[in-house]
Amino acid sequence: MKRSSRWSLSRRDALRGGVLAWLGAACGRSTNAAPGDPQPLITKPIPSTGERLPVIGLGTDSFSGTDPGDIRMVIVRMHELGGTVIDTAASYGESEELIGEALAGSGLRSSMFLATKLTAGGDDFFGGGIGGAASFDRSLERLRTRKVDLLQVHNLSGVDTLMPLLKKWKSAGKIRYYGVTTSRVAQHADMIDVISKYPLDFIQVDYSIANRDAERTIFPLAIERRIAVLANLPLVHGGLMQRATSSPLPSWAADIGVTSWAQFLLKYVVSHPAVTCAIPGTTQVAHLVDDQRAGRGVLPDAAMRQRMEDYWNRTMS
Repeated sequence: MKRSSRWSLSRRDALRGGVLAWLGAACGRSTNAAPGDPQPLITKPIPSTGERLPVIGLGTDSFSGTDPGDIRMVIVRMHELGGTVIDTAASYGESEELIGEALAGSGLRSSMFLATKLTAGGDDFFGGGIGGAASFDRSLERLRTRKVDLLQVHNLSGVDTLMPLLKKWKSAGKIRYYGVTTSRVAQHADMIDVISKYPLDFIQVDYSIANRDAERTIFPLAIERRIAVLANLPLVHGGLMQRATSSPLPSWAADIGVTSWAQFLLKYVVSHPAVTCAIPGTTQVAHLVDDQRAGRGVLPDAAMRQRMEDYWNRTMS
C-alpha cells in the first residue's frame, strides 16, 4: 500500500529501534531458511489446492512514477528473501508495466505468484475507462505474461458481470485462481454476500491490529468456505508506523523474533488462521527487507496475539 514521506521517516526510526504457530492446516509452516538467514520461511496453504505461499507479499499501488530500476531491485530482493506474492491492479497507474518490465528483465516471472485486478465497467478510477475482457488483455500485455496466478474483481465492482468470465479464463488456463477484493469496512457486508454466492479461491480485505472488523465478520465465513485471504492495509498506508514509533517495542516481542514495529504489526496480521498472506507495499529495498523478516521464524499463537492486542490498545490509545 502507498507510503508517504512522513511514513518513510518513521520506518527508519523503527528500524533503529519461540511461540508455537497456530495448529491445523490454516497455520503457518516453517520451511528451510534462506542462505545467511537462520530463521525459516513461514508459508501457508491456499485452502482450495494446498499450494503454499510465503505469508508476506508485496503491494504495489505506490509503484507508479517510481524509477524502474528501483522496482526491479525491490522485486529481485524479495525473491532472494523467499517472497513470491506480488499484488497489483489495472488502476494502479504504471504499476503493471513496471512489474512486467522488472519480471522480464530479471527472469523471475515463473518464480512469482502474480495477482492483478479488474472491474466490469473500467471507469476512470478503475483503469482509464477500460473494463472486463479488454482490461484483462491489457493487463496481460503490460505484465508481459500469458497468464496470471490470481485475477480479482477490484472493490467488488461488477462481480456478477465478471464471474462468468473469471470461470471461463480459469478453465482456459489464463488464470489459476480468482477472487474479489475490498479495502473498506463499509463493503464488508457486501463481501459476505459475494462469498456466500460464489465459489471463490481468494478474497482480499483490509485487516490490521487497528482494524479488526474482518476477523469478526468475514474470516469465519472464509474459513468455512475454504477461501484464501490476502490482507491489505496491514500498516494502514504507514499510519500505524507513525503511531507506533513513539513507543518502544515490548521486550517480549523477541520471543517471536520481532525486532521492529513493522514486523510486530505484520506478524500479528498473518498469524490469524484465516489470513494466507499480507501485502504491505513499498518501493524501497530497506523497507522490503524489514517487511519480509516478519515472514520468518515463528508466528504468535492465540495467547501471544491477545498480548499484542492488549499492548497496542494500552500504548496507542
